[in-house]
Amino acid sequence: MSNNIKINFKKDGNLAVRVSLVTIGGNILLTVAKLIVGVISHSSAVISDAVHSASDVFSTIIVIIGIKMAAKSADKEHQYGHERFECIAAVVLAVVLCVTGIGIGYSGARSILFEDFQNNPIKNVWLAIGVSIISIIGKECMCRYTLRAAKKLSSSALKADAWHHRSDALSSVASFLGVLGAVNGMYLLDPLASIVICCFVVKAAYDIFIDSIDKLTDKSCDDATLKEILELVSKQENVIGVDLLQTRVFANKIYVDIEISADGNKSLFESHAVAEKIHELVEKNFNNVKHCMVHVNPK
Repeated sequence: MSNNIKINFKKDGNLAVRVSLVTIGGNILLTVAKLIVGVISHSSAVISDAVHSASDVFSTIIVIIGIKMAAKSADKEHQYGHERFECIAAVVLAVVLCVTGIGIGYSGARSILFEDFQNNPIKNVWLAIGVSIISIIGKECMCRYTLRAAKKLSSSALKADAWHHRSDALSSVASFLGVLGAVNGMYLLDPLASIVICCFVVKAAYDIFIDSIDKLTDKSCDDATLKEILELVSKQENVIGVDLLQTRVFANKIYVDIEISADGNKSLFESHAVAEKIHELVEKNFNNVKHCMVHVNPK
């Protein structure tokens, strides 16, 4: 069974890298376009949005490194595998996101405090609006593309990267509204949009960080999965009761420990057969379960 897991990790890692490379290419194009337009139009919101897209390139590279390391087979020093490297990559991504968001918010707040926006009104407004609309569509497509792969692979790092794309799409919406306000002479909306972008980015960073920490600290799986495992085990023949059911999330996989009550008069071979059947059923019916350990208590 362990050999199959290794093969799947390698295959999944290759798919994740392909998805990441596609989004890196898209983000480079968006970064260059938004930066040029932001400078030409004197829009701090569009320039902030360009910085956000540039951070996406860096964060996706971190994701690729994390996924490649997580796909490595178990060795003497890491007998349970390297899957948690993916969670570490997600934590690094969260920190990068948070720093980026704070920097964008600082820029917008400074512009408002010193009233820079009054001395530097936006030019070529419709050009800025156009690139914002393209960014919204492009980033949302990247988010859905990456999120689809993340769900297929149960990848926390890819999921984090997908939400990074979504936060960039939302920041582009804020950029669009800020620039649109300039059409009516409301130049204050441009730096205000940078502060809104900051909020989106920092919130995304917080969510990614908490999710990754949960997976690094052996948090139990969700209640719905626990209930399904309990129901599956309880209805098996020769199982008198379930004495203990514990789970821990290990990166994107789940380890399950179960103690069942069985007839104490059964032979060791018969009790082992019951435990082995439950072991195989749990691992077969729950794709995210990497290993299920079953202990039999005589009753």
